Amino acid sequence: MFKKIFFTVNLLALIFMLQSVKAEEPNLKMLRKQMVMAIDKSKTTDSLYSSLDNIKDKSGIVNGFIGALLALKAKHAWNPYSKIKYINRSEKVFKQAVAADPHNIEIRFMRFSIEHNVPSILGFNKDLVADSEDIIAQLDKKNYGSADKELTIAIIKFLIHSKRCTPAQNQVLNKHLTELT
Repeated sequence: MFKKIFFTVNLLALIFMLQSVKAEEPNLKMLRKQMVMAIDKSKTTDSLYSSLDNIKDKSGIVNGFIGALLALKAKHAWNPYSKIKYINRSEKVFKQAVAADPHNIEIRFMRFSIEHNVPSILGFNKDLVADSEDIIAQLDKKNYGSADKELTIAIIKFLIHSKRCTPAQNQVLNKHLTELT
């Protein structure tokens, strides 16, 4: 009898732990929508950053979003020192995100888009070539990772319009775009 109660209690504890782990993983579709709003709204940036930063065991994709939010905090900050501080923190968090999930095109895209938009004088554009090359390599393998079809199309279009890719890379990107649309 005691063994049955002990087993049941342990089973319930395990189920509760698994549900709490699931609860910590954010809904990526909702998170992407909130990120778009955060581009222009500092309060959204701050609240989204706080909620993601409170996650205990952060996955690569969560760290990718945190890195992007730190860059947005830099965008919204008025103090030049704060801007630099946030960009440096963003760069460090992106390194962690890429190390955790090196072939995730969504993480690579977030870093690429930020490096593309940050003034080059700040030196935060070291990974543009590596990110674009890895994104294209993953597209060639049809390894879209966490990105759905809609996001994959947006990534391809952004890379093409960024004018940071070679003509050969643009040909490959246009081929993938045609296949997906």
